[in-house]
Amino acid sequence: MKVSFVSSQAINQALRYQTARLNSDLVKATKELGSLRVADTGLALGARTGLSVSLHREVDRLNGLVDSNKLAATRLDISQAGLKQMTDAASSLLADFTTALSNVADPAIVQQQAAKTLALLTSVLNTNLNGEHIYAGINTDVMPLADFLDPDMDNRKAFDDAFDLHFGFDPEDPAAADITASQMEAFLTLIEPQFDIGDWETNWSKATETQITSRITLTETAPTSVSANIPGFRKLAMAAATIAATFGGPIGEEARNVALEKGIGLLGEAVRDLANQQGHTGVVQQRIEAANERLSMQINLFSGSIRDLEGVDEYEVASRITGLRTQIEISYSLTSSMRQLSLLNYLS
Repeated sequence: MKVSFVSSQAINQALRYQTARLNSDLVKATKELGSLRVADTGLALGARTGLSVSLHREVDRLNGLVDSNKLAATRLDISQAGLKQMTDAASSLLADFTTALSNVADPAIVQQQAAKTLALLTSVLNTNLNGEHIYAGINTDVMPLADFLDPDMDNRKAFDDAFDLHFGFDPEDPAAADITASQMEAFLTLIEPQFDIGDWETNWSKATETQITSRITLTETAPTSVSANIPGFRKLAMAAATIAATFGGPIGEEARNVALEKGIGLLGEAVRDLANQQGHTGVVQQRIEAANERLSMQINLFSGSIRDLEGVDEYEVASRITGLRTQIEISYSLTSSMRQLSLLNYLS
């Protein structure tokens, strides 16, 4: 019979390798227990790994749409709040003009209210979210509306130049008291093109009529912004600017009444147009909410398929971890015992 010799060093090395492998298995099992998914997808799924990758990609795409929808919804919420604020302001100014037309209010008071409304319009339309201007259309990096109350702005210069050209003096001139109703009607006709979209984009607004279009589902898009160039804002601006710029001087009652009547008509149209825009914006908000619900259902469906492919049994993994820890403890104990084996210990 042949006798084979086995050294204690060889046994010790074998135990070390076994302990290292057990520790590696324990790390993988611990990871699986934490994620409830296999630690190595390729090893566990084999040929089905491609399906798992595709499902993960679809979930990431859908989550990206959900995130972009949140931004679009926030933008629309702010736009909706601004529209309501300006609708209320236009209604209030309409009441002020009506009162002034009855010669009940001081012209200076209605002039102040018009200027206040213009300041509010400028503030609302220049609102920004995360550095992007809400009402600028696709030109989100520029402030859309020029401040008419600033005499150095192009919109105010254009209005004042038109007044001087038509009457031959400015609104504060004493001669303004002699402006007739027909002259004021002619002037209002003259400045009306300043609030049409062409001159509006030249002197008043740097916004674009083109709205931001967002993809709200994989197959559906929606306009998710409101432009400062919509008719409601332009009509409100004309009504308020006319009174704010002309009622500060000694303008006569006949001319005042003509301007107020024109302003009342414009404000009535502005309230209607802004209310309609609120309705359109609300429809888009509802579409985004419905889209998010559908996206959530799709995400849940794909996530369930991923769990079916990659999921592990929590109790089985916990049992495996317990077994691995027991084996590691035994391995450490054997390794310690093997280290104590030596010829000197045996002879002694």
